[in-house]
Amino acid sequence: MTQLFVLGFIILLLFVGLVIYFAAARTYKSSDSVANAYDQWTEDGILEFYWGEHIHLGHYGLPPRRKKFLKAKEDFVYEMVCWGGLDRLSKGSTVLDVGCGIGGSSRILAEKYGFSVVGVTISPQQVQRAQELTSIDLDAKFMVNDAMALSFPDESFDVVWSVEAGPHMPDKSVFARELLRVLKPGGVLVVADWNQRDVRRKSLNLWERPVMRQLLDQWSHPAFASIEGFSELLIETGLVDGEVITADWTKQTLPSWLDTIWQGVIRPQGWMQFGISGFIKSVREIPTILLMRLAFGEGLCRFGMFRAVRADALSEL
Repeated sequence: MTQLFVLGFIILLLFVGLVIYFAAARTYKSSDSVANAYDQWTEDGILEFYWGEHIHLGHYGLPPRRKKFLKAKEDFVYEMVCWGGLDRLSKGSTVLDVGCGIGGSSRILAEKYGFSVVGVTISPQQVQRAQELTSIDLDAKFMVNDAMALSFPDESFDVVWSVEAGPHMPDKSVFARELLRVLKPGGVLVVADWNQRDVRRKSLNLWERPVMRQLLDQWSHPAFASIEGFSELLIETGLVDGEVITADWTKQTLPSWLDTIWQGVIRPQGWMQFGISGFIKSVREIPTILLMRLAFGEGLCRFGMFRAVRADALSEL
């Protein structure tokens, strides 16, 4: 009986979500559309209630194993640090967290590894919330900045870190160059991103085209890069020493999508706390989340990891 109730409840949520889903989209128009979307999510607190301090997917291991949703998100940061070799850097290393959200990753990088962190986001509300959540004892500060035109001088940071920010960037080549421009020679770039399959090798089929269109339009994404394509753009800047190391973490992160929906089922107090508008706003995302699960599960999308070392001045000539 309990299982039937839960199943019926999920079907009801999906139906309501579909109705709202087709009523309006958050199509990318400019950086303002991205900022406004995150401002609204941050101001009403729904996203933080269900996703915690980390507005990114979780890491469930390989093969994936069951974890608490928020624990998997924290684990993702530790796994990314180790994969990028950042755990071998000295304390006091300077880090730029591009697309920092409300500062979850920045706080771990500062507290657990002793890094000096600057987090940037396009959303003023996210900056305000990140500051509220960050102890004055941590060497982490936050500011509004456009990743397409970072306000920092060339060669400012030992590490540039970015998680799931790339899909919001309208020109991936500019994004790639900005990430590397502010990195010191010998510094490390570590990026984690949602990516599309390389359509140069296999074009989108009949069902993939509308799915990809919805994944872009519903969450204010101008485009997804492929893992191969973004790696090439990093190399083309002339600022990379050697090769770009990549990895596919699709399997490790895939459980996050259904876990996201499950949070709403097992923690309905969130909807009660945020009222009817919060309920509507939450269930409106269910169809997109299910499409994300479909896309990543069937190979249309991939979760890409990128590591590059900044070349010295002579290597750029």
